[in-house]
Amino acid sequence: MRRTPKQASNVGPEKEFRAGGFRDVMRRLIRHNKLAAFSAAVILLLILAAALAPVLTPYGETDMDLTCRLAAPSAKHLLGTDEGGRDILTRMLYGSRISLLTGVVPTLMSMALGAMLGMLAGFRGGKTDTVIMRTADVMLAFPSILLAMVIMYTMGDGLINVFLTLTLVNWAEVARIVRAETLRLKKSEYIEAARVAGVSRPRIILRHILPNCMPTLIVLFTLNVPTAIMTESSLSFLGLGIQPPFASWGRMVNTGRKYLFNAPWLCFAPGAAIMVCVLAFYFLGNGLRDTLDPHLQDR
Repeated sequence: MRRTPKQASNVGPEKEFRAGGFRDVMRRLIRHNKLAAFSAAVILLLILAAALAPVLTPYGETDMDLTCRLAAPSAKHLLGTDEGGRDILTRMLYGSRISLLTGVVPTLMSMALGAMLGMLAGFRGGKTDTVIMRTADVMLAFPSILLAMVIMYTMGDGLINVFLTLTLVNWAEVARIVRAETLRLKKSEYIEAARVAGVSRPRIILRHILPNCMPTLIVLFTLNVPTAIMTESSLSFLGLGIQPPFASWGRMVNTGRKYLFNAPWLCFAPGAAIMVCVLAFYFLGNGLRDTLDPHLQDR
């Protein structure tokens, strides 16, 4: 008997990602991958520290004390002060807001753009697929940091331009991975059943293709966030990212390199923060990949 479009839309995928499934994934992650669970806790602490920065420190982000320039770590200034007498710990707490934002927001934007174009290319095929994939190939042909530098130099400084730059640099890889997943899913029986029943292409993509791509997208998100953080830190280190008076970990490292031998804490503290944040996201991403991949689960 032929299904109606409404009935066909209820034909479920083999493994659809739902809210309950997410809770199960987190329970398995905590039970079987302690390093990934610890990394998730570290990321949560970083987010809380960024949100509660005004509460955790008695100093302001731009408060200067010229009588206390380049002070070594002490009880008054736990991580010392910079060349302007500003508290390093305070600058790091406020800078974590910029670094985390430039990691999360552009990644979400690039994931949305890349997933949309990847599903469109994989599902429609033909000239649409050719145009999107050749554009992605051109973007991937350039080293990401060089491409980001060119775009930032063209567009100028500023947080919004950093967001746009990181989005343009990182969407192509997402599009290629989602396209491959869409090509695999397009041959599934429930997709064929929906097609025969006359379900529209946008509805098939949103109801069947996208939910099945969610585990892949979640893993890509956790792996692409540290890439975005490193790219922003590199741009800020080169003077093309976030500009004063705002603080970011990359700019703090750039400023501190001038005093590397007589005040090494200026570089060490923000550099260590970048390392911890990047490793936490990488370990979490690897843990989620192992948990969500059924082939790896079987092992």
